[in-house]
Amino acid sequence: MENRVDMIVELLDSKKGEDIQTFDLSGKDYIAQRVIIANSLGTKHTLALLDYLKEELKKKGEKVLSVDESEDWAICDLGDIIIHVMTAEYREKYNLEEFLQDIYQN
Repeated sequence: MENRVDMIVELLDSKKGEDIQTFDLSGKDYIAQRVIIANSLGTKHTLALLDYLKEELKKKGEKVLSVDESEDWAICDLGDIIIHVMTAEYREKYNLEEFLQDIYQN
């Protein structure tokens, strides 16, 4: 699992994903074991990062179960790993880190 998370972080970083954070929610009451959050540089970059991720993950044998996308926020679900790519404004507005920290601490 850790190798997969590291690979995803490297993919995001290689295409200028910013402020990348990972959350280990193994053993917690959540829909995934890991969550990765990254900032995009803007709306077009959000969609470009998502497209790049889907393409590269497929090459590496990962199966993308579902994708939900808008220009400001994209979610890529691998089943046990969920990846959020969003503009800095959306990230600040929705503050997923606080929500995930609450889950982690319980």
